[in-house]
Amino acid sequence: MTSSNGSSEEPADAVPPVVAPQLRALRRRAALTLETAARAAGLSPAHLSRLETGQRQPSLPMLLSLARVYGTTVSELLGETVAGRDAVVRAGTMEPTAAGGWTYWQAGGSGRGMQALRVRVPHGSQGDIVRVHPGEEWLHVLRGRLRLRLGDAVHLLDPGDSAHFDSLTPHRIEARDVDGLELLFVHTLLQSPTPALCLGPAATPTRHTAGEMP
Repeated sequence: MTSSNGSSEEPADAVPPVVAPQLRALRRRAALTLETAARAAGLSPAHLSRLETGQRQPSLPMLLSLARVYGTTVSELLGETVAGRDAVVRAGTMEPTAAGGWTYWQAGGSGRGMQALRVRVPHGSQGDIVRVHPGEEWLHVLRGRLRLRLGDAVHLLDPGDSAHFDSLTPHRIEARDVDGLELLFVHTLLQSPTPALCLGPAATPTRHTAGEMP
């Protein structure tokens, strides 16, 4: 089933039990109505309501958008707690979390002005989702090959390659290989009254970089 914003809606039984009430609690803590929060996140009020009642599973881009709107982190939206503000994050404390087909691990502390994640992107997962939001993003390919669309340009990144860009540029991330890819991903957490995220199939023509086949 596909929502009006172009994202795939998944069964509610895939949602961690704490997520739905946490989404509602953090929206209320931010003193936002359902309509205001949904508009700021680029969602419909009905879709946000279904997320808050556990009827739909939020994708990772939706969680990133809601985190910015509520001035918090994805980890807090998921009900995760991190003791203190330690400078070091140990590998053994990184618990995987699945959202919208992606798997990710917290690679940085909570309550900071940016969030660091290690992200696993399967082939074919969310390939038609285009994101637009305030701030900056930096990513580094650890494994696999990445197809990164920025505006109307397509960039092909191999392991060891990085990208740093303004997140107001429409962007899309997808794995080029059937084995998927793994990234280090850093983004700023900026609260904004404007729509923070646009989801949906890409509509603009694509300009291929050298060596890229249509």
